[in-house]
Amino acid sequence: MPTRSIMVGVALIVLGVFVTIASDSGSVTSLIPAFVGVVFVALGVLARFKPGLSHHAMHGSAAIAMLAILGSLGSLVGRGSTGWALFAQAVTVVLCGAFLYVAIISFREARRARAS
Repeated sequence: MPTRSIMVGVALIVLGVFVTIASDSGSVTSLIPAFVGVVFVALGVLARFKPGLSHHAMHGSAAIAMLAILGSLGSLVGRGSTGWALFAQAVTVVLCGAFLYVAIISFREARRARAS
């Protein structure tokens, strides 16, 4: 899971930087996916270098994924985003949704392994 967290984080960083450059945005809000990505990378790196904290770091990553999904969906529905903002929010929802799905499966498997 730490590797997946790092991969999703890097993808979100690339997304934020790409959308900021492509849209020629002067607003820091176009970098929100990149900021979220930095948190994913930090939690993934923490989990790799401190295996005792891996459980907590990956649950933190899952929580951040949920917040990113809710935030992006809320903005999509609430403001009716268009253009690059729509693209960034949709990709954020897909990336974080996929990560959250895989994380939940991983958490279930870990629980089953501990029970048996």
